[in-house]
Amino acid sequence: MGQQTNKVLKQSGVVPYRVNNGSLEVLLITTRDRQSWVIPKGGIVNKMTPHDSAAKEAWEEAGVIGQVNSSEIGSYKYRKNGKIYHVKMYTLPVEKESYQFPEAGKRFKQWVKAHEVGKHVKKSSLRRILKQFVNSIPPSSASCQ
Repeated sequence: MGQQTNKVLKQSGVVPYRVNNGSLEVLLITTRDRQSWVIPKGGIVNKMTPHDSAAKEAWEEAGVIGQVNSSEIGSYKYRKNGKIYHVKMYTLPVEKESYQFPEAGKRFKQWVKAHEVGKHVKKSSLRRILKQFVNSIPPSSASCQ
């Protein structure tokens, strides 16, 4: 019989955002099965910092590029297929967006007004992080970018 380990797998992800017509928007993507809305995240790549790895995931999963803020905005844990994952979250002000990216055929993406993000995201721990992010942005920042 194999021994079960409770090793926590480390991941990192980003909250991709932009200001559009004076409104703060967050980019959500679907899971590969297109059943729920999430943010770009994935395993931390060897020899990459968590925020650089998160930037790589943002490109692969959502087709967005920008300078990821190296300050972690929070973290959450989740369980999938009997494994525990710990996700460190960072912000990504989107500078460029493409519709041709590695996982384009596997996911949908949608810009959502920041104050409506909670309505789309099922996972409560992720909703909490997104709410913290939205509340941390001063209203003047959203209107002057």
